[in-house]
Amino acid sequence: MAALSDPNQAISIKELTRYVKGRLENDPRLSDVWVRGEISNLTRHGSGHMYFTLKDADSRVKAIMFASYNQRLPFIPKDGTKVLARGSISVYERDGQYQLYITQMQPDGVGSLYLAYEQLKRKLEEEGLFSAQYKKPIPRFPKAVGVITSPTGAAVRDIIITLQRRYPAVPVLLYPVLVQGAQAAPSIVRAIAAMNEANEVDLLIVGRGGGSLEELWAFNEEAVARAIFASAIPVISAVGHETDYTIADFVADLRAATPTAAAELAVPHHLELKQQIAYETQRLYKGLERQLQSSRERLERLKRSPFLTNPRKQLLEPSERLDRLTEQLRFRMKERIGLARQRRLGLAHRLAGHDPAGQVLYARRRTEASGRQLVLAMNALLKDKRAGFDANLRQLDALSPLKVMQRGYSLVYNEKQTELIKSIRQIQPGDLVKVRLADGRLDCHVWAMEEKSDG
Repeated sequence: MAALSDPNQAISIKELTRYVKGRLENDPRLSDVWVRGEISNLTRHGSGHMYFTLKDADSRVKAIMFASYNQRLPFIPKDGTKVLARGSISVYERDGQYQLYITQMQPDGVGSLYLAYEQLKRKLEEEGLFSAQYKKPIPRFPKAVGVITSPTGAAVRDIIITLQRRYPAVPVLLYPVLVQGAQAAPSIVRAIAAMNEANEVDLLIVGRGGGSLEELWAFNEEAVARAIFASAIPVISAVGHETDYTIADFVADLRAATPTAAAELAVPHHLELKQQIAYETQRLYKGLERQLQSSRERLERLKRSPFLTNPRKQLLEPSERLDRLTEQLRFRMKERIGLARQRRLGLAHRLAGHDPAGQVLYARRRTEASGRQLVLAMNALLKDKRAGFDANLRQLDALSPLKVMQRGYSLVYNEKQTELIKSIRQIQPGDLVKVRLADGRLDCHVWAMEEKSDG
């Protein structure tokens, strides 16, 4: 490129930006740099990329972290989070602004694992995976116990020895898994799924011995937590020491402080069971003895009872009472039969006074007489109505307008015959009127009018 200080060799903005970008990208120090700052103006694009600003008290720089990188973050970045970011410096040509392209990022001042632990714990708790309503009961006498742990650690030895010591009759099925490292979580998830699919045990112990947060991290993985929650077989978590709490402990149906404690919670002690059986057996014998003694005493009382010592005597009084009741029953029956006979005779006498044949004859005569009276009344009423009708007809004929017009009167209408002329105020000189007579109609023209004076 020509000297940038030569005005005769001026370059475009695009060329200048590309030149600066090339210099920055070729700087070995800026191609892999760690930057400390606080996140602000965080934006998550639909593509999965994250755009934000890293700032400190004196300056700020634009930053971008592509989805292929931020998907592996062990924590969720937010505005205000202080971080250590690793990446390279380049220029975004469109804006001519340099940016930090981040490939790795971790919290600054707080361990990333601890932050990821707290964030996942909060997330699963909000989803309800820790809720007591989803905890499955631990069987009191499991038929078989499945153990998911490392086959070489002290934890598996403690669990098996404790189970055999406390409850020798229970079978123990070991599913060896990795409990540390990147492949530990998938190994544990596969083991839980396999145990559920085989359905050979009715209780699972999942755990390992103690260690640092990093060594126990497989039991803080979301996949392991969801596998425990989805298990149809109850799960006892046994991770680390008494002070170690993992996500698996919160999701499991029961949390044990140590692997040995998990085995003690999983099965009862056979000696305690024997003592309890002996105690219950003794209680049973004592209860049977008390019941037998009570039955004996009751039997002795029954033997001394008058009903058993002299049963014939006990039957005399009921026999006499039965005889008295039999006599009373016979008397009551005779009395009721007599009353029924008298009632029947009274009803027969009343029925004879109401012979149906006589009642019918009487009713027929009354009907015939009423019919004759009805005919006479109808004829009289008809004659009276006819006379009234004739009188009304004569009166109506006398009041008919046609009769009046035959005496020389006429009716005067306007030209359209829609209105009867009753006053000279209804017409004007020159109007046409129609005069109706008894035998016809006249079309007349008004030439003059004279209003009648009140005097």
